[in-house]
Amino acid sequence: MYSKDGEDYFIVDAHIALWDARPENQRNVHGKQFIDCFYDYHRNLSPESEVWTYEEYLYYGGERLMHDLFEVGYVDHAIFQPAALREFYHRGFGQTEEAWALTQANPDRLTYNHCWDPRFGETGLAQLEEDAKRFGLKGVKLYTAEWHGDSRGYKLDDPWSYKYLEKAQELGIRNIHVHKGPTIRPLDRDAFDVADVDTVATDFPDLNFVVEHCGLPRLEDFCWIATQEPNVHAGLAVAMPFIHTRPRYFAQIIGELIYWIGEDRIQFSSDYGLWTPRWLIESFVDFQIPEDMTEYAPITTDQKRKILGLNAAKMYDIEVPRNLRLPDAGEPATGPRQPERADLAGV
Repeated sequence: MYSKDGEDYFIVDAHIALWDARPENQRNVHGKQFIDCFYDYHRNLSPESEVWTYEEYLYYGGERLMHDLFEVGYVDHAIFQPAALREFYHRGFGQTEEAWALTQANPDRLTYNHCWDPRFGETGLAQLEEDAKRFGLKGVKLYTAEWHGDSRGYKLDDPWSYKYLEKAQELGIRNIHVHKGPTIRPLDRDAFDVADVDTVATDFPDLNFVVEHCGLPRLEDFCWIATQEPNVHAGLAVAMPFIHTRPRYFAQIIGELIYWIGEDRIQFSSDYGLWTPRWLIESFVDFQIPEDMTEYAPITTDQKRKILGLNAAKMYDIEVPRNLRLPDAGEPATGPRQPERADLAGV
């Protein structure tokens, strides 16, 4: 929990990872390209005091993760969103067994989401059934730009992808997190395009589609899709650190999201270990839309509470202490918001 100026915030970090990008796990030059690109994001968007050494960044391990999130990072609960990247790393990029062991040891603090790749066909569908049973999956993380043999990505509305979404629905996996954000070397930018979200959100109305990185750099495309699809949500991973390096750009991002889809469908995430949650949470609680950006309303404390944790807690049935809860909002499910509405509640 984070407290500031007499206000308390229940924190859910909705997108974290535990990876191993050390040289011995890299299958080829692409594995190094990938983690080097990650490190450039980390180094260039973090305050100087929060920058890790390159060696620390390659593999930080579970003990440091628990410290950074729960001992000093204010986080009440966090959700693993792994990426496999089997073409780049011998044991995969996200460390399933280590992350799952941490989750089993700390079930009140951690939720483990797994991943699938529809290009594995029937074999992958059988594996999904096993994984759902083993991990008790409520959600998955999909990486549509991941390479597989000669394929350099897939779309959510591909025929095999539909079979996996149907299977997920059958297995009770309701939360589909999809990386739709900035490209990462050597992956292809267009493989992260958000257009396919529109199709599957319409055809699977009982599933939640959390678009991680809120479609950046395609924020406008994402907003036009999400405003008409009430089961599409915005994950703030990668968007959050711009609060430090480009605060007016961050104001535009969060202002557009609140206007188009409302504060009930936006989720905070640090994208750990790209960034650590402590400084992001502190910065967001202190953040306000600049006064001269008059097309956006001020962000209220209750809106910040929802974004920082209450929205993800509701999606994942995470218990929130009674004194930190808010009543459900009466926002319409679709359509843009009136910018004046935030002013009614005060800042």
